[in-house]
Amino acid sequence: MRREAVALPALALGVFSIITTEMGIVGVLPEIADRLGVSASAAGLLVGSFALVVAVSGPFMTLASSAVDRRAVLAVTMGVFAVSNAVYALSTDFGLTLAFRVIPALLHPVFFSVALATAVRLGETAEPARATARVFAGVTVGFAFGVPLTSYLAGHFSLPAAFWFGAAVNLLGLVGLVRFLPAMPVGERLSYGAQLGVLRRGRTWLTLVSVVLVFAALFSVYGYFAAYLGGVSGMNGSWISAMLLVFGVVMIFGNFAFAALLRRGVGRTALAFPVLCLAVFAALFALGARLPAVVALVPVWAMVHSGGLIVCQSWLGRDTRQAPEFGNSLFVSFSNLGITVGTTVGGWSLAALGTRALPWTGIAFALAALVTVVLRLAWGERTGAAPERGTGSVRVGEESVPVGEVIP
Repeated sequence: MRREAVALPALALGVFSIITTEMGIVGVLPEIADRLGVSASAAGLLVGSFALVVAVSGPFMTLASSAVDRRAVLAVTMGVFAVSNAVYALSTDFGLTLAFRVIPALLHPVFFSVALATAVRLGETAEPARATARVFAGVTVGFAFGVPLTSYLAGHFSLPAAFWFGAAVNLLGLVGLVRFLPAMPVGERLSYGAQLGVLRRGRTWLTLVSVVLVFAALFSVYGYFAAYLGGVSGMNGSWISAMLLVFGVVMIFGNFAFAALLRRGVGRTALAFPVLCLAVFAALFALGARLPAVVALVPVWAMVHSGGLIVCQSWLGRDTRQAPEFGNSLFVSFSNLGITVGTTVGGWSLAALGTRALPWTGIAFALAALVTVVLRLAWGERTGAAPERGTGSVRVGEESVPVGEVIP
């Protein structure tokens, strides 16, 4: 088996371990609050601080690390996440635990930015969406299995056991990356000015706004999944847990389905995605009180939801092709901003209008996203453009790959 063929699953494993660390803590917040002797709201800072640091620091940390060997960046990140999980397992001090949520959050967007660009370089360059989908599979598997398993270990064994599991997966990812990923020293590095140059284009900002709105649409509703299914559909805890599992498993397959659509046309898929969101949220509002209908709708909802990652990353990638890793960091930051906006507005909607009206928040954001995508397409597309001179290259093994060719 070619080394590169194993490197892609190693990258996906690294992504899985990061998602398990990032999101696994959500399911064990009550246990953490008890262990650290803080209130539930204070424990919630462990989640909110992570997302905020990722959103704010992503582009800057990616620029700062752009001269470092890419394999070293990925490996160091895995090591930091492993150490952080060990601290969570051993510490009973809230301040120390919070500090070790902030430290890995600084490296989180760097890892994703480098991993996505590396996946395309190692994969089939004619089909970057397929290589990207393999990395994003680590995200969906993390949501489907990593997060529930963390909660299960905390509930049936102990909270430290859950975090030691996270550390073990981080270390496994570290070994896989060091063993199977080729050394990737940076060749002709793009200057900071050249990387920041992608932000001088108005069309890039339109694309970034559309990314924020798409993620706001998705998470304004998904963020209150349990509240909606319990309060409107009448599901009990067991049903909701089953639906969460179904949602996560279907997302794995949806990730690759949208990769296939993207190979047929990024612009058309980006245009269709908000429309699909509108249809799902409208159906959820219309059928929310009918349990059998909601059970049938959840897999469809999951299939559409899964496309948000790869569709938005590919959509933004066209405008940032001259600086793909910096572009990926923008994707990570602005998608996290969208999640923050969506969950915040969804919470306000829930309090002011009631659970039944929650899908209308997603509908409003999806409509705004659709308008923004249409405006971006009207601005003009840059398809089939050749790499610009001086875009630089990154060495992968013995091959030097122009960064402008990463995202066609």
